[in-house]
Amino acid sequence: MNEANTAAPTPGDLERAEQDKMIEDNLGRIRRKIMVMSGKGGVGKSTVATYLSLLLSRNGKKVGLLDVDLHGPSIPRLMNIQGGLDMHEEGVVRPYSFSDNLSVVSLEMVLGDKDTAVIWRGPLKISAIRQFISDIDWGDLDYLIVDSPPGTGDEPLTVAQTIPDAEALIITTPQEISLADVRKSINFCKQVNMKITGVVENMSGFGCPHCGKKISIFGSGGGKVMARQMDVPFLGQIPLDSQMVEMGDKGKLDVLTEKAGLEINKVYEKIVNRIVKG
Repeated sequence: MNEANTAAPTPGDLERAEQDKMIEDNLGRIRRKIMVMSGKGGVGKSTVATYLSLLLSRNGKKVGLLDVDLHGPSIPRLMNIQGGLDMHEEGVVRPYSFSDNLSVVSLEMVLGDKDTAVIWRGPLKISAIRQFISDIDWGDLDYLIVDSPPGTGDEPLTVAQTIPDAEALIITTPQEISLADVRKSINFCKQVNMKITGVVENMSGFGCPHCGKKISIFGSGGGKVMARQMDVPFLGQIPLDSQMVEMGDKGKLDVLTEKAGLEINKVYEKIVNRIVKG
């Protein structure tokens, strides 16, 4: 009987297998992995990912924040991160340490010019995201928060395939133009068997600083209705807040977390509690 010929593994196959093992080992040290995503751009996804990471870390959780929005990374600017990755120990690359409990990785940290356009096709993007997980020593984490770009393309698909137990936190605004694309994100998660932690409705009303009346600039309640229709958890409604906009532009979102009485913090704390319990 002739035995079937078995092709010898190529160097590329061996390298991929070694990287897969490194990814598995690193992910094994992280309790929960949550990808913040949206089918629509401009919904405040990066701000939500950053602020949730800041609040979780302030509550004593060990948090990693990974920015895989390779073409438009916002995390370093929202947090005013001027430094790069930690490469002080020979042969070891660690994330940027924002605080004792919060570490950050973004492509912008390794670019010489922050205004450089990243013109990459799919294979390069896939390779970069895998390296962010395999080659960087994240350590032991309670949460890895992954900020992904809008849509259901290479970046979120790579995260879903590379992190089998990743969960999705889906951000929308109340109006239908956003909800239509967010439905696609929910269906994406269902197709790749990704657990949906919940939907958050951002920019849900604005409190007038003069009369205190709530103004529904983008409408209100659309995210909650959509979540119920698609049978996914709804975590809360985050209002527009001028301080959040100002501090985000200044890279000082962490300053807001210290203001316990701030209305938007009360909203975020409820969402954080629901995520923790989820």
